[in-house]
Order: sequence, then C-alpha cells, then structure tokens
Amino acid sequence: MAPLSEAQRGIVSTIREFVRREVNPVAHQMEHDDEYPFELVERMKELGLFGAIIPEEYGGLALDVSTYALAIEEICRGWMSLSGILNSHLIMAYLVTTHGTKQQKEHYLPLMATGEKRGGICITEPNAGSDVQAIETRAVREGDEYVVNGSKSLITNGRHGNTFALVTKTDIDADPPRRGISVFIAEKGPGFNVVRDVPKLGYKGVDTCELSFDDYQVSGGNLVGGEEGKGFYQILSGLELGRINVAARCLGVARAAMEDATNYAKQRKTFGKPIGEHQSIQIMLANMATNIQAAHLMVLHAAEKKDRGERADMEAGMAKLFASEMCMQVTIDAMRIHGGYGYTQDLNVERHFRDAPLMMIGEGTNEIQRILIARHLLKDYSTGDFLYESGL
Repeated sequence: MAPLSEAQRGIVSTIREFVRREVNPVAHQMEHDDEYPFELVERMKELGLFGAIIPEEYGGLALDVSTYALAIEEICRGWMSLSGILNSHLIMAYLVTTHGTKQQKEHYLPLMATGEKRGGICITEPNAGSDVQAIETRAVREGDEYVVNGSKSLITNGRHGNTFALVTKTDIDADPPRRGISVFIAEKGPGFNVVRDVPKLGYKGVDTCELSFDDYQVSGGNLVGGEEGKGFYQILSGLELGRINVAARCLGVARAAMEDATNYAKQRKTFGKPIGEHQSIQIMLANMATNIQAAHLMVLHAAEKKDRGERADMEAGMAKLFASEMCMQVTIDAMRIHGGYGYTQDLNVERHFRDAPLMMIGEGTNEIQRILIARHLLKDYSTGDFLYESGL
C-alpha cells in the first residue's frame, strides 16, 4: 500500500475539518430526531462530493476509488447516514460513466456532479434482494418508450432524490434470467410513486423508501448503454464500488466507536484506577485496533485493484465481509467498555451500535459475500493458493 499523496491528504483533511466543524455538533440530535440533513447536504454539494468520482470533463472531482474510500471513512467518523446519501448517488454516477451512452453521459453527469440531479439505485424489491435475477418489476416497450410496473423496497434517497438507476426485467423469458435485466435512468414523474418512508433501527436521518411504478413511462433513450439485457452486469460492476463504500463506512463507524471507548477508558475509574489499566479492557482495545487496521488494509487493497481497472468483486466482497463483522464487534465492545452509560442515548456509542448491523446486510448480505468469495476461489485459482496466484 503506497503512502497517501499530498492531494489525498488534502482531501481527507478538508473532509475531516468539515466533519469536526459542521457534522459532529449536530449529528447526535439530528440522528435521534430522524431529521433529514438538508444543510449538510448543501455543504457536501459545495465541497464537490456529489461529483467525487465523476470525471473532470463532466464537472466532477475525478477521485480515484482509494481516495473516495478514505473520504467516506472520514465522513462516517462523524455520521454514517451522510455516506448513504452519497453512495447511492455515486453508484448511479459510476453506472452512467462506465456504461452510459455518450448522450446519457453528457446530459446527466454534469447535473449529478453538482447535486442538482440526486441519484439512487432501485434494485431491492419485496421478493428480491441479494438475488437480483429474481426481480419482478417489468419494463415493456411501447414505441419509443418503455412502460414500467412494479415496486421497489428500501431505496436510499427515495424521497429526496430525483433521478434513479431503475433495474427492470425487459425479457421475462430470458434463460438465464439475468439476460433479461435492463437498467434505465428514471426521473421522477407520473407513475413514479413514493409509497412511504421505512422506519429503521439505525441509519436515521436519511430517507429509505418503498416505491411503486404504475404505468410509469421512461424514454428508450434512457436505457443505460442503449441495449436491453445488459443490466445485470452493469449493476454488478457498480456493486463492486458499493461494497468498497460499505467497507469504508464500517471503518469510519468503528474508528469513532473505538475513539470514544479509548477516551472513556482513560477517564472512568474503578477500584482506584482508570479502567484502561484493567487487563480485560486492554484486551478489548487491542483487538479493536488490530481488526480496524486489518480492515483498513483490505479496503485499500480492493480500492487500488479497482483503480487499476481490474475486476475486484472478490476483494470488495472480502473487505465488506470482514469490515462489517469487525464493525459490529467493535461497536459492541465499545458499548461494553462504557458500561451502563453506553446503553443510554446520552452518548454516541449507542448510535454506532445501531448503525453497524446495516453494513452486514447492505450491498449484498454477508452470507452472499461468502458464497461469491468461495466461487471465485474454486473457479479462478487452480492451486488454491489465492494469495500467491493473485501476486500478493
């Protein structure tokens, strides 16, 4: 892993200062009130974060994935929900950048870079989540347009976003089913309905919605890439980025929880000395730090491979799997170090604990990650020594 460049350090420093000055003072109360962070979103627009990975020619910052991951990590040290607003938007931007037609790129990317167009990903349905091939939302061609009917669940930015990557079935008879999946750039309009905001354990302050599509019409010119049946592979490439993002989120939340726990261990006294001098607390802190460091290296390894233009779905899955399990354990241990106070809403540690489970589910459950990792090991590495064969 190469040392951070001066440019990377500058970006991370700017975001760290934004979090310290503007996010930390308000996150605790806004999260408990489940209040949408309008002003913070405007500040993220001003900082250019909605164009983080969009190429400069379209008005974006053109960050590489490694720098983007570091930026997300810093944001999540303050408030994880903010990164969700960005992640769904930027996965869509990545799909348009990588797979969109020339016209789609020229029209949508400049508007997405400024945040005027706020994106989201419409994949999950009541009967389909990690199994993308099982989606039931239909898009039927009628002349120059498609008519869409179906429903989507747990869609981030569903209420406050306005432009979405809508995953549909254009051929219900395709064999295998993935060949019948297509993605459209779908702007809100007649037939695009926000049914309700979904109440959640954590991840508060950001809109997570159920959507319905009732004879919703979308132009054939908004079919991503201009060709039916390519959507499954387009979405998979975007999920590599999404899983790196989720793993980076885990790092931010875990680091915040450990920072709180470490400071508390220095101040709280029992039996005449700070609890940090008790061996049981020291063991927890040591395990937390070690696992955070390991997850950090895994995230950067996956990001650097993605930056080289190589396929990184196994590495992204490994990073997401390990980092999310790590984050869950770190937040539990941080709460235990705080004792009874850690269970109250007076401190941030309970928020970190409530946010952590999402990362084991989002962008493909950890059970799915294990299956995908195993498939790669069995298919792509002839000797079984994947570290040697992958050049590590």
